[in-house]
Amino acid sequence: MKIAIDKLSAMGDIIHAMVALQYIKKQNPSIQIDWIVEKIFEQVLENNPHINNIYTLNLKSIKKKKTEVFSQISIIKEYSKNNYDLVIDAQGLIKSAIVSKLLGKKRIGFSKNSTRESLASNLYTTKIDSDYSKNVIERNLDILLKPLNIKITKEDILKKEPFLYFEDSFDFSSILSKNKKNILLIVGASWPSKMYSKGKFAKIVNNIDANFMIAWGNEREKDIAEYIAQNSKAKVLPKISINDLKAIVSKVDLLIGNDTGPTHMAWALNIPSITIFGCTPGYRNTYETPINKVIESKSKVDPERLNKEDYSIENIDENKIIKMAKELLFES
Repeated sequence: MKIAIDKLSAMGDIIHAMVALQYIKKQNPSIQIDWIVEKIFEQVLENNPHINNIYTLNLKSIKKKKTEVFSQISIIKEYSKNNYDLVIDAQGLIKSAIVSKLLGKKRIGFSKNSTRESLASNLYTTKIDSDYSKNVIERNLDILLKPLNIKITKEDILKKEPFLYFEDSFDFSSILSKNKKNILLIVGASWPSKMYSKGKFAKIVNNIDANFMIAWGNEREKDIAEYIAQNSKAKVLPKISINDLKAIVSKVDLLIGNDTGPTHMAWALNIPSITIFGCTPGYRNTYETPINKVIESKSKVDPERLNKEDYSIENIDENKIIKMAKELLFES
C-alpha cells in the first residue's frame, strides 16, 4: 500500500503530524509513506526511517510570480504518477486540498466543521471529524490513523519514541557544557505577540546556574538574542541549519521557548521543555508530559479567532518560569 501525506507547512505543524508515523509503521511495516512538503521545511522530515520519499513544492513562489502556479501543478502531477492508494491531507487548507486533488483519486481530509477553511472538505472523497479546538497532536492522529483503522491511547502518546532524526554534522563540543546543565532558548516566533519579553528572558538566564544558548533564525531574532546575551551570561549560537537545530535540541537538558516550531522539537525528541503561551492556546498547541510543561498568560484564547494584538505573553512572571525550570533540571 502506498500513501501520500499532504502536510506542507509550517515546522511545528509538520512535527505535530510526524508522531503518527511510528504507529503506522508499527502496525503496517511494509506500507510506503511519502510526504509532500514545502521545500523550506524538507529538513524537518529528513533522515526519518518511517518516510520512504520526501517530495517538495514551492507554493510560496506563486505569491511572487503568479505564472509559477503552472510549474507547481506540473510538479504535483509528476508526483501523482506514483499512483497512491490513499492521499491524506493533514493540513486542512484549500491549497493543501487542491494539492491532494491533483495527487490522487482517493483523498481523505477533515470534514467541513473540523477545519478553518471549510471549503477544503469539498475536495475529499472521505471526510474525518475532529473538533477544531481539540489538541493539535490528537487532531493529527485522528486524520492520519483513523483512515488506516489504527487505534492508540494517551499512554501510547506519552510513551512515544523520539521521531526527529539528524546527521551529526556540527561540532557542539565547544558550545555545550560538561559541568553545568545546558539550556536552549528559542526566542523567536511567527508573530511578535507570540514572543516573550527579551528582558525577562535575560532575567531567567541570570537566575539559573546553567549554560544558556540562544538559537535564532532571522535577523530580528538575532537582534533579540544579542540583547539577551549582552544582559546576561547566555551565548548566541551561530546560524545553524534545521538539521543542526534538531541535533542540539537532542543534546540539551532543557529547552525554554515560545509557541513555535523549534520549541516543539523538544517534545518530539523527549527533551524537557517549557513552552510559553500568550495569544495562542497552550492546551491545544502542545502535549503536556511530566517533562514537557506549559506556562500561559491569563488570556482566554479562542483557537478559531486568534488575536494577534494580544500581547499578554509579556505579563507572564519570569519567576514562575525560573521555578519550573529548576524543578525540571534539579528536582526531577
